[in-house]
Amino acid sequence: MKTEHEREQLINAINLLLHQAYDSTLEEIYALLKKIEDEEDENDLRAYHAAKSDIDNNSLIAWDDMKKEIANERKKDVA
Repeated sequence: MKTEHEREQLINAINLLLHQAYDSTLEEIYALLKKIEDEEDENDLRAYHAAKSDIDNNSLIAWDDMKKEIANERKKDVA
């Protein structure tokens, strides 16, 4: 996991490259990022449905806790 400073440097470097990119490249990058986000959402839903179908987990894990855990995992994956 990257530190906040390392993360900020990476974002700044990406922004610099984005500002220099052609419009067609920006559209491709956007499409790729959207695809990644959609896949992550689909994986989150699969995990949710798997947990929901397991009666033991369903009775022990609150939805708010699940959302927090998913958000924390996403932050780890991004960094």
